Amino acid sequence: MIPLRDDNPTTLTPFVTVVLIASCVVVFLWQIAHNEVTQQLIVYALGVIPAVLLEGAMVPEEIAWVPPGMTIVTSMFLHGGWGHLLGNMLYLWIFGNNVEDSMGHFRFILFYLICGVVAVLAQALPNPESEIPMVGASGAISGVLGAYLLLHPHARVLVLIPIGFILQAFEVKAVWVLGLWFVMQLFSSMLSATGEGGVAFGAHIGGFVAGMALIPLLKHKGIRLQNPFGSHPSH
Repeated sequence: MIPLRDDNPTTLTPFVTVVLIASCVVVFLWQIAHNEVTQQLIVYALGVIPAVLLEGAMVPEEIAWVPPGMTIVTSMFLHGGWGHLLGNMLYLWIFGNNVEDSMGHFRFILFYLICGVVAVLAQALPNPESEIPMVGASGAISGVLGAYLLLHPHARVLVLIPIGFILQAFEVKAVWVLGLWFVMQLFSSMLSATGEGGVAFGAHIGGFVAGMALIPLLKHKGIRLQNPFGSHPSH
């Protein structure tokens, strides 16, 4: 299921969402401008390595570019490939503007960063000895999805669904798009081996839950949250 757009208008120009997308694209272009060896060094230098962040392990001096705590932020702007980047930016573009609209620019920056931190910890704490670097905006963007679920669960989202060898476009309620996404992350997290490389499902779940928890605190007072499985909004 590939989302293409939603039917939610906004009142604010989503400057922060656009800047985040532009920053991730620029950083990725910088990554791939280097040879493969240097690209690996960038990931180890600026990605989150749980053993370094939580256990005090040391990286070689030549890639100790930033303090371990700062890698939580720098890792949010790195990506592992074009598919990783484009998938993340697509979800941020579709759903980020409405979440930014609900709380304003400054609060959205705070919200995004907190979701990213929670996502990293959700992935790293179960396996603090891991030496596999974590990169990507997925955790923070998962927080955006969690917030959107409580803000606009009944918004219509145009999605592409593969039927055989053909992609068909359908309009689906956001609650089903985001709910299915979350369930897939949950099952994938349960099935994946601890310490295994690949997709950081724990970060996705942690970020999503953080977004749901933070939106009641950071949204503007006039914004109503909605019951994803009901039809009546509530404060």
